[in-house]
Amino acid sequence: MIAIWAAKIISTACRLSGKQGVTFAGKVALRIDPNILRDLAGQVREKIFVVCGTNGKTTTNNLLCSAIEQETSISGEHGQQQSRNLVNEPVHNKVVCNHTGSNMLAGVVAAFVLAAKNNGTLDADYACIEIDEASTLRVLPHMKPDYMVLTNLFRDQLDRYGEIDITMDMLNRAMQMAPDMKIIVNADDALSAYLAMESGHTYITYGITERVFSEEEQGEQHEIREGRFCKKCGARLDYEFYHYSQIGKYNCPNCDFTRPAVDYEAFDIDMSEGLSFEVLEKLENCQVAEEKSVVKNDREETDRFEKTDGGNRKSDRNVHQYESRHIFANYHGFYNIYNILAAYAAGRSAGLGLEDFEEVLTAFHPQNGRMEHFHIKNTDVILNLAKNPAGFNQNISAVMEDKKEKDIIIVINDNAQDGTDISWLWDVDFDRFGAHVRQVNADFNEQKPANQTIMGEGIHSITVSGIRCQDMRLRMKYVDIPCEMVGDVKKAIEARLADGCGNLYVLVNYTALYSTRNILAGME
Repeated sequence: MIAIWAAKIISTACRLSGKQGVTFAGKVALRIDPNILRDLAGQVREKIFVVCGTNGKTTTNNLLCSAIEQETSISGEHGQQQSRNLVNEPVHNKVVCNHTGSNMLAGVVAAFVLAAKNNGTLDADYACIEIDEASTLRVLPHMKPDYMVLTNLFRDQLDRYGEIDITMDMLNRAMQMAPDMKIIVNADDALSAYLAMESGHTYITYGITERVFSEEEQGEQHEIREGRFCKKCGARLDYEFYHYSQIGKYNCPNCDFTRPAVDYEAFDIDMSEGLSFEVLEKLENCQVAEEKSVVKNDREETDRFEKTDGGNRKSDRNVHQYESRHIFANYHGFYNIYNILAAYAAGRSAGLGLEDFEEVLTAFHPQNGRMEHFHIKNTDVILNLAKNPAGFNQNISAVMEDKKEKDIIIVINDNAQDGTDISWLWDVDFDRFGAHVRQVNADFNEQKPANQTIMGEGIHSITVSGIRCQDMRLRMKYVDIPCEMVGDVKKAIEARLADGCGNLYVLVNYTALYSTRNILAGME
């Protein structure tokens, strides 16, 4: 109990002083009671989910938490909930979650101790815990999750993680610490899929089987492909198409490694106004399948299945039972389809109905700098994290989906948590910004001053800021993109609020996120 009291006092004090303080609170609790995480995690009544992967952890984890919290259980059906509701009324699930994205051991500990009561007990049905990949080896000895959601694996913070093989080895060792854990994995990422398939664990897949971007659209991008070689035999993988980075439909021409069959498949994707798609679910993977069983075996459905999967698994799809559900979210960014799909697959695999999942998406407001919205002085501001080449390239795609004129601020730091090696900036496809800058200059009067608003599609201005703003300006210079350098982030934001076009994107790496969010929240 002392550990819990101390953590709560520290967290409150930090919050009142304008600091986050979550990690520090967890460190203190762990120092006082080294077994605090094991004790509290053991009190979770139902399932524990952990979310790992290079990109998308926070959004996926928080969305899954919201979906589980929306679910209701009737007292009496589960004896563990009788004390919470004595009149047999529906009650919402209680979930422990590290919403802030503090995903190392201390942050995970803090999520549990701050949710606990002062008497040392934890009233929680589920836990949704985001874990940094390198920290899984420190966290999993303290708790045994029921599910691990593995979003993707990209090169990230080379001076901290090293190459992807090292990250994969750490995750594999962590998986062996929880032998009964099921893995919910992105089938479109060859690295993640291989790791799950070779782990010896039961795994459940999600993915996008249809081609979303044309060859012409793909040709405009020059992304770095991380997982180009088969992890099983070393041969170069054949790709039918890419979605982005190494994410796509693949197989090895030299051995039997291929993209696994997909259990939760997104199709009929429309990104013209938000994100709209269908999810095809193989019901044998869902514990509530008996209530929802639908056999899709008429000719029209069979034709669509064969077209969607390019001929693979035709017989499989005609035998198994499937359910199709429409999903719409007013979000931007193709990568968010994967985040939504991962959360949906995790909830359904654990036996949750998720009947109100679309309502959850409507009510869900991304926080902590994940496409977070602010409105300041007649300017719409979107803050988003971009901390590695794959993530930054998807940020660029999301920004360019917005056809309105826009100002962009890029903030780059090189603190220890960011990784002091910023050479990854040279693998980001910033040329795509330049194409739109040149398009604007060609379409309008080239003699217009750079700071004068040019109406129409394109980029009004680009500003670089943060500790390594000079490096970022040099990076832009090498692709002939004009930009302004303002080292102080607050001054950079104030300048664009004063002379911008009213539509501002702020793209930041890790340590710039919290301080920039505080600046924007203080201005709103």
